[in-house]
Amino acid sequence: MTARRDGPGSRFVLESFDAAHARIEANERVMAERWAALDFRLGQIDAALERLERRLWLGIYGALAFLLAQGAEALIAAATR
Repeated sequence: MTARRDGPGSRFVLESFDAAHARIEANERVMAERWAALDFRLGQIDAALERLERRLWLGIYGALAFLLAQGAEALIAAATR
C-alpha cells in the first residue's frame, strides 16, 4: 500500500490496493503449503515402500533357507541309508 495522503475522505478511496499482487502472494503461500504437504506425504510413502521391500526380502530369504534346509536334510537322509 502507498502512504496515506492527508486530507478529507476515506483512506480506502485514497490509498491504492493492489488486489492482483495480494492474490498472487496468497496463491504462492497456498502452493508452498501444498508442496510441503506433498513432500511430507512422499516421504511417508517412501518409508512405507522401504519397509515393504525389507519384508519381501526377509520372506525370500526365509523361503530360500527353508529350501536349503530341506535339501540338506534330504542329502543327510540319503547318506545315512
